[in-house]
Amino acid sequence: MKQIILKTSLFATFCLVLIQSCTKKLDLKPTNDTTSETVYSTPAGYKQVLGKVYGSFALTGNQGPAGNGDVQGIDEGFSDFFRLFWKAQELSTDEAVISWGDVGIQDFHNMNWTSNNSFLTGLYYRSLYQITLCNDFIRECADDKVSGRGITGADADNIKQYAREARFLRAFQYWVLMDLYGNPPFVTESTVIGGAPPPQATRIQIFNYIETELKAIEPNMPAARTNEYGRSDKAAVWALLARLYLNAQVYTQDPVTHQLGAPRFTDAITYSKKVIDAGYTLINNYSWLMRADNNLNTSEFIFTINYDGLKTQGYGGTTFLTHAPVGGSMPASAFGIGGGWSGTRVTKTLPGLFPDLTGTADKRSQFYTPGQNLEIANLTTFTDGLAVTKYKNIKRDGSNGQSQDFSDIDMPLFRLAEMYLIYAEAVLRGGTGGDANAALGYINKIRGRAYANDPNSTAGNITQGQLTQDFILDERARELYWEGFRRTDLVRYNKFVENTYLWPWKGGLSSGTGVASYRNIYPIPSRDINANTNLVQNPGY
Repeated sequence: MKQIILKTSLFATFCLVLIQSCTKKLDLKPTNDTTSETVYSTPAGYKQVLGKVYGSFALTGNQGPAGNGDVQGIDEGFSDFFRLFWKAQELSTDEAVISWGDVGIQDFHNMNWTSNNSFLTGLYYRSLYQITLCNDFIRECADDKVSGRGITGADADNIKQYAREARFLRAFQYWVLMDLYGNPPFVTESTVIGGAPPPQATRIQIFNYIETELKAIEPNMPAARTNEYGRSDKAAVWALLARLYLNAQVYTQDPVTHQLGAPRFTDAITYSKKVIDAGYTLINNYSWLMRADNNLNTSEFIFTINYDGLKTQGYGGTTFLTHAPVGGSMPASAFGIGGGWSGTRVTKTLPGLFPDLTGTADKRSQFYTPGQNLEIANLTTFTDGLAVTKYKNIKRDGSNGQSQDFSDIDMPLFRLAEMYLIYAEAVLRGGTGGDANAALGYINKIRGRAYANDPNSTAGNITQGQLTQDFILDERARELYWEGFRRTDLVRYNKFVENTYLWPWKGGLSSGTGVASYRNIYPIPSRDINANTNLVQNPGY
């Protein structure tokens, strides 16, 4: 079965939390006519609620985009996790611009966002909402509650496993908050329900918490590639740890002196290699990564958000990523959709990283050029900036997905190519336990796939002398563009806010300009600052 989130509607109502002032609601147990005693009375009930916990990555409410979303204060169509995450990670960089005029949307590329930005507020609350679901589920998985309901044996063991998976999902969302906002409020299943407003945690504290949680659950998680598709396992844990350690110097930076924290590149090598050695392989055709039947890419995908054109209908995630880039003279039918939204494009920086725009050499170069201008004279004109054709709601055989309005494309949050790139960068940055020849081999596998649809091909190969840190940054852009990585990468490379690296309209100038360093992290939303006296705003906002 493709979707773990099926058959959960009966239990979804129980899990609904409407977060208006999040720190006032964050530690409250969701309540309505459906009580925990009825929901969790059977092993099947536990798994169905687990479906809601996973499903909250792909869904915006219990009824589809019907104006009654999980997170209040933002249009439900905007409130999908990955749509919000993508905007924060991509629109603020050289990889993406958008033509729309929604209040606050142009603030990303202009790099002049405030603590009142509705999209940043929505993402913050979405992550906290998903943490709330995880906390409540983990709380109900406690041994005394399970045994008290007469659940024993293999069923009880399964529930313990569900709880570990929820802990992974919670750790992932705390990583999102740490990476983007730095110092969020902090609650777990042990937080007293209805107690005082939650305390604020520092970025370093969140880093240590994520690391501790992941290492605690790792030994008893399912072996890599043995869990149901769309559910987490040991490889997902290793992948998040590898990403965490690659950015450790940023995450543990001294907030006063701004001195970088201790490097953890050796650990990044260790955990990326665990994934690499777990039996994953690159699929042969890069263009198949983001297609309507990409649930077939199990050899490369480590952990995914599962979307279904009939069962996860909403305007976020890959529905956004298939519709928003289509406009101008682009035929919507070529993308398996009923019509484009004329929104997202790229600055000339990204196409400039490829040998040509047609994909003849490097097949990852997926841009639409007819009627589109390479230069961007106006951010709000769709034909200014090349369009991206990476996401198509079409299957490998050329047939359409199930719906022309909603996407079937699953979103990989972790895939093997990222682990190859982490390993190589960590080796170049001085991590021990790795091997320079192995690093080069992994990069050339990525490039073999890109140039010849064969990871073992020598086409596109580079030499050891060409493999530099800056090459890795460019290769990450070529391989991972529009998958939600770019802002984090540029921050790690000291190229996000600085004057030393510019792109069109960075900081609101057509030629680009640097901005203040405090914009390396986003502000805590003003709504939460006003609601919780424990919170202190990030410097500069």
